[in-house]
Amino acid sequence: MSSNDLAILNEVSEEQATHRLAACNASPRWINEMLKRRPYADADSLLATAEQVARSLEWSEVCRALATHPRIGDRTTGPSVEAEWSRREQAAVGASDATTQDALREGNAAYERRFGNVFLIRAAGRSAPEMLVELRRRLGNDEASERGEVTEELAQITRLRLEKLLLE
Repeated sequence: MSSNDLAILNEVSEEQATHRLAACNASPRWINEMLKRRPYADADSLLATAEQVARSLEWSEVCRALATHPRIGDRTTGPSVEAEWSRREQAAVGASDATTQDALREGNAAYERRFGNVFLIRAAGRSAPEMLVELRRRLGNDEASERGEVTEELAQITRLRLEKLLLE
């Protein structure tokens, strides 16, 4: 990525940057921290900062970000950048067999009953069966361990989406 790629975050208005960053991570604290640190010297420093800030979010801020993420297997609609990215990231689920899709729906419901929030996983690069294995494994986590895993998954998703943002 060149310095020109960073212009979409470094040189645009705070309002425009907020809109773009929100597609990567909807946590207001994450967005504000990313805005405060502009301009970024290079893509590596931007991406490292994005992950570091995402990993440092308090649980309430992680939950604010989770509120914008669809369930694994749900078909997102709408023209937003985030909806388009979710559709692409979860494409493997739509291509999976009905048994796997049903198991993911059932697992999502069990997860939400157990933890009170949507099951979050970096879907990009994972097959539906891989995500199902992870879902089932994580159902055995205690609450503190699961919060740590969710926060890490959010940091990974944030980085991947920020990389996409820089390429578009």
